[in-house]
Amino acid sequence: MDLEIKGVAASPRSQTQPFSGRKKPLKQGWTSESWTIQNPCSPVVPRLDLGSLVDSDDEDGFSNIPLSTAHIYFNPPNSSPALGWVTPCQMSYTEDHLNELEQNVIPENLPAPTGKYKLKYQQYKTEMKEGYKQYSQRNAEKTKSNITCQPFPRNKTEEKSVQGEEPIEDDLTTLDRKALLQQGYADNPYSALWSARKSDAEIVAAERKKQTVAEQMMIDHLSRAVISDPEQNFTSGTRSPGTLPDPKMAPVGFRKRTLHETKIRTHSTLTENVLSNKLQFDGRIISRNGHDTCRELIGFFFTHDQSLTVYEYRQFGKNRTNVLPFIQKNIYSHQRGRRKGKQYQLGDFYIGANLTFLSSDHPSLPESVKENALLILRITNVDQIALDSLKTASEEHGDDVTSQEANDRLVFKAIQDALKVKLHKRGVRILTGLGKYFRQLDKEGNGHLDKADFKQALKLFHLEVSEKDFESSWLILNDSGSDKVDYGEFKRAIIGEMNEYRKSFVRKAFMKLDFNKTGSVPIIDIRKCYCAKKHPQVISGHSTEEEIKSSFLETLKDARSKSDEVSYCEFEDYYEGLSVGIVDDEDFVNIVRTPWGI
Repeated sequence: MDLEIKGVAASPRSQTQPFSGRKKPLKQGWTSESWTIQNPCSPVVPRLDLGSLVDSDDEDGFSNIPLSTAHIYFNPPNSSPALGWVTPCQMSYTEDHLNELEQNVIPENLPAPTGKYKLKYQQYKTEMKEGYKQYSQRNAEKTKSNITCQPFPRNKTEEKSVQGEEPIEDDLTTLDRKALLQQGYADNPYSALWSARKSDAEIVAAERKKQTVAEQMMIDHLSRAVISDPEQNFTSGTRSPGTLPDPKMAPVGFRKRTLHETKIRTHSTLTENVLSNKLQFDGRIISRNGHDTCRELIGFFFTHDQSLTVYEYRQFGKNRTNVLPFIQKNIYSHQRGRRKGKQYQLGDFYIGANLTFLSSDHPSLPESVKENALLILRITNVDQIALDSLKTASEEHGDDVTSQEANDRLVFKAIQDALKVKLHKRGVRILTGLGKYFRQLDKEGNGHLDKADFKQALKLFHLEVSEKDFESSWLILNDSGSDKVDYGEFKRAIIGEMNEYRKSFVRKAFMKLDFNKTGSVPIIDIRKCYCAKKHPQVISGHSTEEEIKSSFLETLKDARSKSDEVSYCEFEDYYEGLSVGIVDDEDFVNIVRTPWGI
């Protein structure tokens, strides 16, 4: 079998003769047999003549490797018939012998390296030096951190904390330390370019969604205004019983109409110009049902008659979407709070505001939403340009109710500031435990607890609130006059909550996990989707991916009511507690984005 490499013929493997194309013969007195005796390595074909190789424009990736760093050998006769790159036999040579070998390897007629080769060699040399420098720095930092970092103490106090008991107040439990590991993602933000592209794509998708809903709303209130007018369902004449109805006297809604039949009476006076004076806003439902919480709602407030309507945007797969009315266009009023009974105005629409509706007034609502007597919508985003323009044209003025609401916020803020120090590094454990405790006390399942239950919960979790502040907050929350308050509303008022910008990413992460839209996610799916590759401790080698993932699942386990799944409330409580100790919104976004890939 003959082999040919770059035009140089090779003799069969069974022979030990040199290449026929070799320009420089072996040194006098040296033969292939004597070479084998002097070098006790496997029998190999003599080295290729590198003198015939010159630089070309289409060099491969090995062209920038120095001559002394690699050698080409044929495999020995008793090996598999293939060519391979192997290293020279490791032997102890004297300096004189090495010089002699080097003179034998490099031919005398080897042309001088070209400028292109010199440039590649310099680049290779620089890269090797930089790589070695970075490798040395990483090893030094790793050694230093291994010396300074102490393992988590496994004492009796921490063993009690795993069982749910409170340790010494000044010490962090093992559960707290494992929860704080998630904050490490804030030190490893996304690439600025990738983040900008991702943000631009999200903005474009959101604008398309809003445009689709706005177009559907205009179609519903303009093109279908005449057809859907209830006045057309009534007949204008009467007929005696037993006689067939006259086709011309039948209700217009049941007659076959043509384009020429334009004398249709209707009270609808809506035009495109009238509906254009509107404020568009995004909203979400405040509910313990995870499926309802993740509904995408987009609403419109019209200034010409102070009415509003809300639509739900549904997406099926990647391309199929649907827009359906959620709350019909009408004039509505506040159903609770300081403004109860007052009509909605332009000043009621801002990020973080709540819109309340009676579920009984909307029979078309989903059954899960109608289980609660009161429907609460939280405004998550507002068209600020349209809001400023409409406020300039309107003549609304503030009243005493606004000042009373401001005083209520000050009461809650004072309590939240007092508890913030306690929750700074213990937020995950306390908030997840508090939510789980409230759900256990809620035997009826309606989410309402009495004053004694709340006092007991604050005492159990060492959240100290003065009697005066507690009574003031209770009077504000108990606006209905009953003896019970929704525990979700109580927790948001006393402890606070993250802003809507942060919550939007928490909802995105949960919606990615809950692809069946059931409101709860199996723990096995969370384990599959959670990715810890970009955690700084994994990158540095201090921890493995499985260790970071296990720490996350262990802290999430303490919040679960069921062993095999996580509800949206439990998922939100976890990140609610994590958000307490993070000041910058972008740091929190990185903590949510990085492991879930959103």
